[in-house]
Amino acid sequence: MVLFTYIKESKSIIDETYIFKIDRRINMKKLFKCSVCGYVSEGDVAPEKCPKCGAGADKFEELSSEATEKIYRSDRTNAIHMEIITLAEKIIVLSKEGIEDNLDPKCLAAFKQAKDEAWTIKQRSKTELAGHMNLGKW
Repeated sequence: MVLFTYIKESKSIIDETYIFKIDRRINMKKLFKCSVCGYVSEGDVAPEKCPKCGAGADKFEELSSEATEKIYRSDRTNAIHMEIITLAEKIIVLSKEGIEDNLDPKCLAAFKQAKDEAWTIKQRSKTELAGHMNLGKW
C-alpha cells in the first residue's frame, strides 16, 4: 500500500516506471520470448498467441532467471534514455524556432550549437538503447 501511495504522489514517469518495476521484481513473474519476432511476454505461462506476430505458444521460450533479471534491472536506465531522447528532440525543435527567428548573430550561433549538441545527445542515448537490446537488456 505504501508503494502505491508513493507512485500516486510521484511527478515523474520515470519514477513511476522504476517503482512499478521494483514491485514487479519483488513479485517477479516468468518472462517468455517469442522466437519469431522477439516479443517478450510476462506471466505464469506463455501466451496462446504472440500479440505482435501471431505465432503460437509453441514459439515462446521461457527466459532464464538471469535473462529475466537483466530485463527487469534495465527498465529504469532504458526509461531514462527514452526521456533524454524526448528532451533532446524538444531542444532541436526549439532551436530550429530560434534559428528561424534569427534575432542576432550570437543567438543564431547559440541555437545552431544547441541543435547540434541535442542531436549528439539523442544519438548517444539511441546507441545505448541499441546496445541494451543487443545484450538482452530490454
